[in-house]
Amino acid sequence: MGLFLLTFFVIYGGFHFYLFLKVRAAFAPGAAAQIVLVALLILGLMAPVIVRTSERYGFEMLARLLSWAGYLWMAVLLLFFSASVLFEFYRFLVHLTGLALRTDVGAFLPSARMLFLAPAAAALGMVLYGVFDARWIRSESLVIHSAKIPKEAGRIRIVQISDVHVGILVRGDYLADILRKVREAAPDLLVSTGDLVDGQGNDLSEAAAQFREIRPRYGKFAVTGNHEFYAGIDEAMKFTANAGFTALRGGIATVAGAVDLVGVDDPGIHRLGFQGRPSDREILSRVGGGRFTILLKHQPLVEKDAPGAFDLQLSGHTHGGQIFPFSLITRLVFPFHNGNYPLTGGALLHVSRGTGTWGPPVRFLAPPEITIIDLMPG
Repeated sequence: MGLFLLTFFVIYGGFHFYLFLKVRAAFAPGAAAQIVLVALLILGLMAPVIVRTSERYGFEMLARLLSWAGYLWMAVLLLFFSASVLFEFYRFLVHLTGLALRTDVGAFLPSARMLFLAPAAAALGMVLYGVFDARWIRSESLVIHSAKIPKEAGRIRIVQISDVHVGILVRGDYLADILRKVREAAPDLLVSTGDLVDGQGNDLSEAAAQFREIRPRYGKFAVTGNHEFYAGIDEAMKFTANAGFTALRGGIATVAGAVDLVGVDDPGIHRLGFQGRPSDREILSRVGGGRFTILLKHQPLVEKDAPGAFDLQLSGHTHGGQIFPFSLITRLVFPFHNGNYPLTGGALLHVSRGTGTWGPPVRFLAPPEITIIDLMPG
């Protein structure tokens, strides 16, 4: 965790320093203005720490205000940097063309002020769109026919939510929008594939009550993600239970006499000091009866000898990158990034783009989703 924080602040601090250089080149501010700018940039850099500290000590209103300001600033800064790189690449190509043609291309080169204003305008536009897109939840559909589903069971509709991150930002009306979409899907079964909660020390009783209003006939089941452990596993499990979910932590639940749900803890818990997590195969070996088997696992990682022991794996974690172009990086880390992936042994992996947001309440070219899975006989 310490290495992660160090890496984060080095990279995020670098983005702030880059912006400082761009502003200085564009406007040549005086010494006093530069001091004010540096102070504001340091405040932006430290905003995530101030938010978490405010949460931990119960200053919820302050934490919420700073979350909106600090995380929207983070999105603007990251997208400013991305857009700025494109403009710098354009400038490089113009210079290269001038050298190749041995001609003056100064008229085609953007000024230092334009190299700041154009990326800034682009970043603000993308963030404005991304705030609205984060609230526009899509329904992704998946229909699976299987001889393991008996005819008398009929269609079994499962709705998957993932990475909701209930906490300082995802709550109230935001959560109500998510649950309205779930309710419209009329699930027989609701599953959460991790990161249901996000906050530390927040009062989530209202959110738990909102979840309790969803009562599928075959129940609600959840597995842990990494943020359940970040937030405090005991508190996270208390919220999960209060919200009406049955937590599957290496457990198995049989649904409708036709489906075995197998839930495992997040694979990354050993990095947080938690030991003793059994392998997926070890847990799956306890399944019997030839029923359709679904593995609920937060991260879209497939253990080498696990395919063949389940029919469907439901995962999340990647958020589909949440904000393009950073999805290009998450795609390198997680080859199973979002969507459906056939596995050996006839199994299928579905990776959700996630239903909520983490950090900035923004999504750009990675819209949120609930997944509707219809299991059909045949």
